Amino acid sequence: MPNRHLRPNSGWVEVICGSMFSGKTEELLRRLRRAAIANQKVQLFKPAIDNRYGISTVASHDGSKWEGEVIERASEILERLAPDTIVVAIDEVQFFDDEIIDVCDALALQGKRVIVGGLDTDFRGIPFGPMPTLMAKAESVHKLHAICMVCGGEASRTQRLIDGEPAYFDDPIVLIGASESYEARCRGCHQVPHRKESI
Repeated sequence: MPNRHLRPNSGWVEVICGSMFSGKTEELLRRLRRAAIANQKVQLFKPAIDNRYGISTVASHDGSKWEGEVIERASEILERLAPDTIVVAIDEVQFFDDEIIDVCDALALQGKRVIVGGLDTDFRGIPFGPMPTLMAKAESVHKLHAICMVCGGEASRTQRLIDGEPAYFDDPIVLIGASESYEARCRGCHQVPHRKESI
């Protein structure tokens, strides 16, 4: 957590990242619950592409839920922001384009606490969308790990499976799914057939 005593009225950006099943959304919701207990106005946004748990529901794999606002573009966050909102949370931030970086910067400059959660790498193990820049510019980065479904070690990768077999490198990057399509894997157990040697 950034030191708010340096500039009490300044905002900041917190990034929660990791592989699938590492508890990212659970941690994001935990922070929102604490903010709500402190009587801080919270707004949660999610991309329209993620409809696994309902249109506007943000849910973790452990069953925690929070109603969010569904948006198509990052700029909609600024348009829908309530004047008294203190904490702005954005789930599955990797699905937005680079406009989300400017939006997070603008919110922080307005004095908001911005909490974003998302995958730091895609199923190929390559940095995902705007996440590298968000992680670099954030005041706080919290990287979570899952448990490798093959060896039981610390998992930092997301393994996509198609009919039980690892997806190929050239398969589409975005495929919405959960345990039927993905597993958490460690570096050694993560497989990407036809991976480009230079990547």
